[in-house]
Amino acid sequence: MAERKPIESWLTDMDGVLIHEGVPIPGAAEFIKRLRESGKPFLVLTNNSIYTPRDLQARLARMGLDVPVDNIWTSALATAKFLDDQRPGGTAYVIGEAGMTTALHDIGYILTDHEPDYVVLGETRTYSFEALTRAIRLINGGARFICTNPDETGPSTEGPLPATGAVAALITKATGKAPYFAGKPNPLMMRTGLNAIGAHSETSAMIGDRMDTDVLAGLEAGMETFLVLTGVTTPNDVDRYPFRPSRIVDSIADLIDRV
Repeated sequence: MAERKPIESWLTDMDGVLIHEGVPIPGAAEFIKRLRESGKPFLVLTNNSIYTPRDLQARLARMGLDVPVDNIWTSALATAKFLDDQRPGGTAYVIGEAGMTTALHDIGYILTDHEPDYVVLGETRTYSFEALTRAIRLINGGARFICTNPDETGPSTEGPLPATGAVAALITKATGKAPYFAGKPNPLMMRTGLNAIGAHSETSAMIGDRMDTDVLAGLEAGMETFLVLTGVTTPNDVDRYPFRPSRIVDSIADLIDRV
């Protein structure tokens, strides 16, 4: 195997890598501090489309993690970038929260339930049966189906919650139309993120806690990949996949000296 070039930029997942259930993971603040002091380009990524980057900056700051707004990349931003490239100035019917609607407003999209170009499904705290029915009818009427991410469940203190991927499956079953997923593991999210910070995959690394999204997306985007064991994937899970990360570490603390 050819030796990789030195890492000049870093992408890291948020939940399970930097924080867990609203609490910073030991080493996360030091890792972010080291990144900022190094001057190397970096992004904190999340498949969750509920919050805007400004919201997430404030939430992370309350946990002692100092991440600038411009260094946060969400599946909502990746989705908006994709739609702006595909059909600039289009229209969309959105099921989601401020993170998704703000991202679409920022690219000049009109949000409507009258013959939209797209139905965009994102994460929300409450999925309305009325909204899902409307989405199904619009897709059956010709709207293209876009989804921020394929995650079927999300974490909570009470246990797993149904997430965007599970709701997308409901809509697909009702319409026969599968969505285009813009977030991880689609390498599109990684490539658009890299472009946003002027980085190149050959000299970039992706840190994640999930084999099926973080590691897969980083691998397919051509990046070095690090799996941390502070989130979803356990050591016993790794061998179930037909691919491997470049390296497995216990936590983000083990990567501070790599920056």
